[in-house]
Amino acid sequence: MKKVVRFILILICALILILCGLIIYIAAYNNPADKELDEAGIVEKQVQVGSVTFNYAEGPDNGPALVLLHAQLLDWYTYSAVLPELSKGFHVYAIDYPGHGKTIVPEGYVMSAENIGNDLGRFIDEVIGTEVYVTGNSSGGLLAAYLAANRGDVVKAIILEDPPLFSSEYPAVKTTVANKAFTQSHNALESEDYDGDYLMYWIDNSKQFFATYVFPGAEKLIKGMVTIYRTFHSDEPLEIAFMPVSVQEMLRGLDYYDPTFGAAFYDGTWNEDFDHEEALKKIDCPVLLIQANTGYLADGTLDGAMSKEMAEVAMDCLSDGKYLYVDSGHVTNLEVPDQFITIVEDFFLEAENG
Repeated sequence: MKKVVRFILILICALILILCGLIIYIAAYNNPADKELDEAGIVEKQVQVGSVTFNYAEGPDNGPALVLLHAQLLDWYTYSAVLPELSKGFHVYAIDYPGHGKTIVPEGYVMSAENIGNDLGRFIDEVIGTEVYVTGNSSGGLLAAYLAANRGDVVKAIILEDPPLFSSEYPAVKTTVANKAFTQSHNALESEDYDGDYLMYWIDNSKQFFATYVFPGAEKLIKGMVTIYRTFHSDEPLEIAFMPVSVQEMLRGLDYYDPTFGAAFYDGTWNEDFDHEEALKKIDCPVLLIQANTGYLADGTLDGAMSKEMAEVAMDCLSDGKYLYVDSGHVTNLEVPDQFITIVEDFFLEAENG
């Protein structure tokens, strides 16, 4: 009996030590990418443009201006693996567009391609002050297309990194896997239990996500880790290690995410006055359309940003377009960063040298 009690006490002590070690690690954690960004001279900044306070990361002036627009649910930091290298040949501006990161918008700000795109155009005019290249992932790709279609005076060429062209237009969006995220945003805003902490709301309602990409029941552990991190880093972006980098970046982005952005896709208002086909036909600069892995679920739900047929329609609309398939998940800049760097350098420098 004494041996059993002793074993239990030792086990309890070991668990306490492990828990203390975990708390210390989380409290002291610094993302190693921070050092690489700092050494590359990339600095996070804020600037007021119209009614929006934009948060963005800017590198040294080492070449033509390059604007990077992240995917929905993420923030500028998703480009941390590619910014140091890209900053060697470009003057990089990775921007948190409205609804994301530390960018601040006024109450009642309209989350639409037109409104956000126009404010990004003002950012280019007032902050960058020169013609730009633009690469955008997912919703950032839609915004890149909007800029190229409506601000051709300042956009020299664009890369559309797996954008949800046509698939995110209403009502087609209802038949995509992305609609789960948009529905969750809508539900949060409609729920009496939603307290404004979208990250915790998302974790509580994403058990299947964690079972698929981390392990079953991981949401309970992650909630604890988030609580610990916030206790020691109340004013800093969320950094949780021990998980796939894509999950880490999503948690960071969700900590700032405004669900009104996703809800605008749910009800179709995000694409008001932004017809994808018409916009693509208006673009006269060089365009590279990147498509990542895509397919359909057993029930016919589109499991990807675009179907192959949608990508073909997009290419038919472009007057100066190139197509590239990349064997990767949706956020190619995060999942295959070296390949993404090469793609960006080759395409934009070719356009620069004409």
